[in-house]
Amino acid sequence: MVSIPAGSFLMGSDDHYPEERPAHLEQVAGFRMDQHPVTNAEFRRFVKDTGYRTIAETPPTAEEFPDATPDQLVAGSLVFRQTEGPVPLNDWRQWWHWTTGAHWRAPLGPGSTLDGLDRHPVVHIAFEDALAYAHWAGKELPTEVEWEYAARAGRPPTMYAWGDEVEPHGRVMANTWRGEFPWQNLEPPGRDRTSAVGRYRANDWGLVDLIGNVWEWTTSGWTDSHAEAGAEQHSCCAPERPLQESDRKVMKGGSHVCAESYCLRYRPPARQGQSVRSSTSHLGFRCIKRD
Repeated sequence: MVSIPAGSFLMGSDDHYPEERPAHLEQVAGFRMDQHPVTNAEFRRFVKDTGYRTIAETPPTAEEFPDATPDQLVAGSLVFRQTEGPVPLNDWRQWWHWTTGAHWRAPLGPGSTLDGLDRHPVVHIAFEDALAYAHWAGKELPTEVEWEYAARAGRPPTMYAWGDEVEPHGRVMANTWRGEFPWQNLEPPGRDRTSAVGRYRANDWGLVDLIGNVWEWTTSGWTDSHAEAGAEQHSCCAPERPLQESDRKVMKGGSHVCAESYCLRYRPPARQGQSVRSSTSHLGFRCIKRD
């Protein structure tokens, strides 16, 4: 883990998506953060030790979803699939597909494996799965404030975590979509999804893959802006009530399917809401320990 010093920073942005507003000053206590997202190898050790089954591996029950038909009560997760050509960008179902049998061991669905992916971030992780791993590891999940502070790494606000140019001097700084989304990916086959942690340059505090590769869970409840966030944004404690299907948490960092033309969210202030029991092929997590 990497030690993150206490300090203050300007959180959010007034220049991009509405949910990032308003930019405001935040004070943060020191903590330690995993250098990289939790990998497949690390998650495998957790599962071997505990026998844990993720949400994506567990069929929903009729009691939970009384209006569902039997054929809908199957385990699975959302998998990204590149389209064959340009498509309208207002319908995510063109590239996201519910896939029966997709989960962390089979990230693309039945027949796929983790061969050669031990150092890649684990994906298809729901919020409860991330909490279970963190508890087993003696750690916690970060709040949105802590996550964004770590991503800035003491730097002044800039467009990207590393500066104002997306590829300074032609150097690719993070695993994001390069090309026309969602049909043209300029990465060669085999390098067009997640990448091994640490393939890209660490930030000034020694953290890798906070930007791009996979989105990461935080414990902060979703709000439409920072003005509405209040204590939820800072809450570091277990929820006072059981999680509900309708609950949403903030995820941060963007992923390998974030593109300038569609989802310019591979920036520290960017944020999206995710249903706590939903999982995808581009969503993982990392843990922290508070001082």
